[in-house]
Amino acid sequence: MIEVRIIDAEHKQDINIPNEPFSLFGKMIPSYINEQWQYSIVRFKEEEISEMCFPDENYDYDKLSENSIFVGAYDEDQCIGLAILQQAMMKYMYLYDLKVNRNYRGLQIGKMLIEVSKEVAVNQGYNGIYTQGQDNNLGACLFYLKNGFVIGGLDTHVYTGTSQEGKSDILFYLDAAK
Repeated sequence: MIEVRIIDAEHKQDINIPNEPFSLFGKMIPSYINEQWQYSIVRFKEEEISEMCFPDENYDYDKLSENSIFVGAYDEDQCIGLAILQQAMMKYMYLYDLKVNRNYRGLQIGKMLIEVSKEVAVNQGYNGIYTQGQDNNLGACLFYLKNGFVIGGLDTHVYTGTSQEGKSDILFYLDAAK
């Protein structure tokens, strides 16, 4: 049975679960029309579908715990999912990282992490949580929308001058009351 709980100092090694590849099978294209966010989807042709994997972060629990809260999903004693929430100046807590072990994807682990993250945000005095997803990580973007997030912005310059140039970040917001 999967249990989701706050990761404390005793289990601080659990925040360094490895990143694993995910499929890049399409792109989300947001638009802001009449003061409302909308989006369209472009699905890649079979030969254009690829995988991507972010480098492992090697998080320092002691350093990050000053302004972060770590939420872990556990299968017995093994951490198989992670959400890192960070304090923010706005009324939305920042969902800095969200990941689920590849073998557990599709089992609602991400949804469980989001639900506990909402509770954490409310307990910290926030209205909800926000995060970002790369426009070409269609799986992540659709996951956020499916779990109650709404599009709240688009950053088209964040990757300028990097190896990720040409990509954009879509900002997603989730009100805890929903």
